[in-house]
Amino acid sequence: MANKKALDKGYSTEIAHLSDLTDYIGKDLGISNWMTVTQEMINNFANTTGDKQWIHVDPEKAAAHSPYKTTVAHGFLVLSLTSKFCYETYHIQDVAMGVNYGLDKVRFMNATRVGSLIRATVSLMDFTPIKGGGKYKLKIVFEIKGEEKPACVAEFLVQAYTNPV
Repeated sequence: MANKKALDKGYSTEIAHLSDLTDYIGKDLGISNWMTVTQEMINNFANTTGDKQWIHVDPEKAAAHSPYKTTVAHGFLVLSLTSKFCYETYHIQDVAMGVNYGLDKVRFMNATRVGSLIRATVSLMDFTPIKGGGKYKLKIVFEIKGEEKPACVAEFLVQAYTNPV
């Protein structure tokens, strides 16, 4: 992991064919670019989900009473960046359509303070061919710049098709 943390810029893997994923099992596909978690993002997420707990949306109360001394992003806000970070870290040229199939395991391991820089390392855990495409599992590690523990680690399932269904 030391080499990954030394990389300040992200990178992406270009894959010609969905079936080529078998060659990437157990390998990193890419690291996304850093992005800043803003209070506006947190507030918009709170408004969308109805989760307006003060630790997320009240900077004054969070400064006074939170162990983090500032507001923090919702864990599900961080997790919701999965698609964005996947688009930044790999591209499969012959995929016409992909759908979120689900999650096998999600752990929120560290609070993401407002103003934090986050990014994700995406690696391929498994690939299974299916009719017209494939199903695969990605490991997504959401890193917080300057923090030892990641914000979140998730196993994300994708079903992709080389021809539209």
